[in-house]
Amino acid sequence: MTEKEKEKITDLSKCNFKKMHSYFVQKSEERKAMSKEEKKKIKEQNEEIVKEYGFCIIDGHKERIGNFKIEPPGLFRGRGEHPKMGMLKKRVNPEDVIINCSKDSNIPKPPDGHKWKEVRHDKNVTWLASWTENVQGQVKYVMLNPSSKLKGEKDWQKYETARKLAKSIDKIRREYQEDFKSKEMRIRQRAVALYFIDKLALRAGNEKDEDQADTVGCCSLRVEHIQLHDHKDGKDYVVVFDFLGKDSIRYYNEVSVEKRVYKNLQLFMQNKSTGDDLFDRLNTTVLNKHLNELMEGLTAKVFRTYNASITLQDQLEKLTDPDYTVQEKVNMKMFFFFFFFFFLQILAYNRANRAVAILCNHQRAVPKTHAKSMENLKAKIEAKKEMVQDAERQYKDAKHEHKRNGSAKNKIESPR
Repeated sequence: MTEKEKEKITDLSKCNFKKMHSYFVQKSEERKAMSKEEKKKIKEQNEEIVKEYGFCIIDGHKERIGNFKIEPPGLFRGRGEHPKMGMLKKRVNPEDVIINCSKDSNIPKPPDGHKWKEVRHDKNVTWLASWTENVQGQVKYVMLNPSSKLKGEKDWQKYETARKLAKSIDKIRREYQEDFKSKEMRIRQRAVALYFIDKLALRAGNEKDEDQADTVGCCSLRVEHIQLHDHKDGKDYVVVFDFLGKDSIRYYNEVSVEKRVYKNLQLFMQNKSTGDDLFDRLNTTVLNKHLNELMEGLTAKVFRTYNASITLQDQLEKLTDPDYTVQEKVNMKMFFFFFFFFFLQILAYNRANRAVAILCNHQRAVPKTHAKSMENLKAKIEAKKEMVQDAERQYKDAKHEHKRNGSAKNKIESPR
């Protein structure tokens, strides 16, 4: 929008977007009306694109690339009530893109009439291309697929660090519990923050700029984000958390904490207004530095991995029937047993996974198509009800017919 247009258009509610809406509705209907042959042709074209751009060679191995398509221009949505919502995301041109590959590789060719911003050969990073988007000034990357060897090794290292923490967790907990009584306020704050990260799997949290969404983590909690209750719902020393976490997902939790933690929180909140930091003498850098001193490679994030893994393991042990052994499956040789066994295992795993999601506050935003999907489901339910009613009517008619005629040939037994 030009400066002249900005002066002319001051209220978007007075603008008529019906033509644009009709255009997209028409395109949607055209896609739905495609024949099988047309859909197959488009699928084949997409597969050819994936073959050309969707793979790379790393250390002699063919690896799948995760996201090789650059997002087209459009309006920035952001997560939650983002202050930059509605800003224009400009088109990314080849002149904005940095390519990262080996010197002896076939360097991708830019579109005709264009050139890459830079072609570099940095073997110390895992990204293949990068550019800076204009709305938030963030660097975006083309990375490898999660199933790739490098990604797998990174995940393996993450869980190995969590296993290492399992051997030291009791000692670390004793230390931060001792620090609840420290004479230094900064050490007390660090201990209470670590207690929350450990017990509630809170993210550490980083400071945000004014032009970023107001999301917080443990270290960036403000006084307004917690409420203290001596007694609540039959529990003592209850802390009520209510704040927006990562991706503007609301975190609400009522937790009964140790008495010393509760008293420390009261102390931290003294003479502070609602907008003041709860842990005013702590930040993520200081916390992670302390954690690394306790155990090499330990960060606040490792606690989430450890606690999520332990929760999953504990839940699986509780929910899995110990009587169902592999030997029994072999001996019984029954399809029903195999089916029932795997059903129970999947059910147990899903329930255990749900417990981890609750611990880590993993929630999914309501999809845009949710309302439409619910309407379709309701329509299907109504159609099934009508089918049942029709079947019941047919059954009654047939029963009456049998009584009138009394023919054994037309006899219909009542369903059991």
